[in-house]
Amino acid sequence: MAWWKAWMEQEGVTVKGSPHFNPDPDAETLYKAMKGIGTNEQAIIDVLTKRSNAQRQQIAKSFKAQFGKDLTETLQSELSGKFERLIMALMYPPYKYEAKELHDAMKGLGTKEGVIIEILASRTKIQLREIMKAYEEDYGSSLEEDIQADTSGYLERILVCLLQGSRDDVSGFVDPGQAIQDAQDLYAAGEKIHGTDEMKFITILCTRSATHLMRVFEEYEKIASKSIEDSIKSETHGSLEEAMLTVVKCTRNLHSYFAERLYYALKGAGTRDGTLIRNIVSRSEIDLNLIKCQFTKMYGKTLSSMIMGDTSGDYKNALLNLVGSDS
Repeated sequence: MAWWKAWMEQEGVTVKGSPHFNPDPDAETLYKAMKGIGTNEQAIIDVLTKRSNAQRQQIAKSFKAQFGKDLTETLQSELSGKFERLIMALMYPPYKYEAKELHDAMKGLGTKEGVIIEILASRTKIQLREIMKAYEEDYGSSLEEDIQADTSGYLERILVCLLQGSRDDVSGFVDPGQAIQDAQDLYAAGEKIHGTDEMKFITILCTRSATHLMRVFEEYEKIASKSIEDSIKSETHGSLEEAMLTVVKCTRNLHSYFAERLYYALKGAGTRDGTLIRNIVSRSEIDLNLIKCQFTKMYGKTLSSMIMGDTSGDYKNALLNLVGSDS
């Protein structure tokens, strides 16, 4: 399943929300869970992980109307650690959440390039527009300008190119002649010469549609006798290599890309909680079920079994609720 077809397929959604929804009792349950000494974390999990994002926004409105307090701030003051981080992620409207993740990736010392690459390479043009709008509203600056100020060289160029969202083309039209030409241009820009013409790679990867690129990759393999991935690995390195490979992965199979992100967030010593939370929360109402299927296919184990082995307590229970059953 390539990336441009993957949006909002019902069978992909793990968090569908409550069919008989009324925000007022939910708001009351949350108020009682946080009232007085101690917090009833399970009640918070039961409400917030079983509602859609739109429903959570209505609960927040009802909470303020009934109790005169901001729900997100109240949750923040009652919870801590990874569990707090996960619940906060659930409370943000989707585009504002992704804008926040991008902002956090750039603020302070050092830039988390991986987060920026992941979001920019895997979202559609419409989604990128909404993220840019949310970013400007919440942080008073342009996402594009902040990325330019925070990165440099070819990485800056590929990120700015991706932000334009020029890869969207749902028509599925492929010009075979153009695909062969693109494959030859890529070969000439990399394998054929000493050194690499990075801009040629960036332009083709960032401006051609996914269906067209699939054909380009096929033609490239015929000419170069190696995959486009292998060429990128031998011709580039560091964050630029990661960005180019991410575009290729999202083009080939978006669900495999997210499955891989989740697997490496959980694998080995320590858990990359930021990646785990962001991908589970942001995909739960889009295609997390399809990502789960791909995960099992690729790694021979389920996503929830890895979460169970790698996390604990309320954090684990909330994640498992969001991921849903393995059936």
